[in-house]
Amino acid sequence: MAVPMELSRILIREDNDYQIIELREIEGDRTFPIVIGLPEAQAIERRLQGIEIKRPLTHELLANIIEAFGGELESITINDLSDHTFFAQLNIRDPNARLMDIDCRPSDAIALGISRAVPIFVEDHVLDEAQTDL
Repeated sequence: MAVPMELSRILIREDNDYQIIELREIEGDRTFPIVIGLPEAQAIERRLQGIEIKRPLTHELLANIIEAFGGELESITINDLSDHTFFAQLNIRDPNARLMDIDCRPSDAIALGISRAVPIFVEDHVLDEAQTDL
């Protein structure tokens, strides 16, 4: 079962190669961190702060392509955890109303999801595994 989540915080330290975002269960107490790269963290932070850029970056480009082909990003889902690595998918509705699940990195999914203000879900088994990995 997919659990609704929200981005609770983002920790950016430009002197590190990795950054941390934390997701929090909307109707519960579970949280967990995800390690992401600096460009993804900066893209998420810009979107959260409402900072406009003159030309689309990768995540905005992908969102524009999805929309140009008649699709709509409905949500993102973090759907697996293996060897301390999270996996995600974009949940896209195509012009014929079919739902497509496209594999991607969680950092890209979250950056894209934040850019389009879509719901974030995490599979229940991933939340359980993330709690035991902490």
